[in-house]
Formats: sequence, structure tokens, C-alpha cells
Amino acid sequence: MVRSLLCLSVILILQSCIPIRIAPTIDDYKITKGKKFKRSLSKRQMFIFEDPKDAEHFYNYINTKYQLGHIDVYDDIPFVIDRQQYFFAWYEIEIANKTLHLAPAMVDVVINGALGNEEFEPYLMESSNNYTRKGNWYIAIEVYSDLEKDCLQSDSLSREVVLKYLSALKKEYLSTQNYNEVVFKN
Repeated sequence: MVRSLLCLSVILILQSCIPIRIAPTIDDYKITKGKKFKRSLSKRQMFIFEDPKDAEHFYNYINTKYQLGHIDVYDDIPFVIDRQQYFFAWYEIEIANKTLHLAPAMVDVVINGALGNEEFEPYLMESSNNYTRKGNWYIAIEVYSDLEKDCLQSDSLSREVVLKYLSALKKEYLSTQNYNEVVFKN
């Protein structure tokens, strides 16, 4: 009885997955330093929200809304609030959930050990086939002006009006299907 419970426990452990990284869940939006959210981002404060739409949708939305003609769609996009000009840059980011499956890793260790091959790293690296990846996409927006380098900092004078603007922008993006409609709203 004890032996069969031990075997059952070993089988269950080998069939389990160990989560290595879990992508964050953002209900509405989050204000945080870009580098803290993803290393490749800048050190400025960013307005970050989950993007449930397919790739390039936010690009098409921004390009259409601001009538950019596919020029500088990612950086230095001008907008005006209360006769004050601001600029924003945005980034489309993927953070994948990663899990390590123990059974394939153990089989690899046993086979490589029997063959005298000591390459066990593929199970520990991001490029491994034994990771299941589920992409979570986010839009990160930084805002600056001629007067302030970071308009989303907690001590920024324009933080509240910029947050209202970005929140409305996010809401419009998520609720709009045909981006040509936003041209007529402006």
C-alpha cells in the first residue's frame, strides 16, 4: 500500500509543471517604471494596460487617430490638453507565461546520462521546446513635454490631466472596431 502511494506520488510529481514566470494581470491600467515592468523599457513612468486585440491593432489605431501616415507612429506623437502640447511614445510588449514540464526534463537527463552527453541546458533556457508559452500582450505609454521629461511621475504637475487623457485613449481604443471612426470623433 505504501509502495503504491509512493509510486503514485512520484508519477504525479513527474507529470506536474513548475511555473517559472507568470505574466501580470492588469484590471484597468497600471502606472509603473518601464524598467520595472520589462527590462527593455525606459526608466520613465509608464501607463500600462493589457491589449486583448491582435498585433498591430494599436499601431493602426494610433496611425489613424493622429493621421500620421505611417510616419513616426511609435515616437513623439503630439497631443494637446488645455492648450499645452505633450508627446507620447508607446511600446507593444509580450510577457509569456512559462512552465517547466518535469517528465520530459527527467527523460532528457536519463537519456543524455546514458549516452554520456552532458548538455542539460535546453530545459533551463527560454528557447526550450519543453516550455509552454502563452503570450500576454501589453501596451506601455510614456508621456513627456517640453516642460517635463516625465509627465507620469507622481510629482508631475500635469499627471492628473495626462492620466485622464490616456485613460480615455485606452477606453476608445478598446471599444472601437473600425479605427476610421475615431477620425470623425476628433
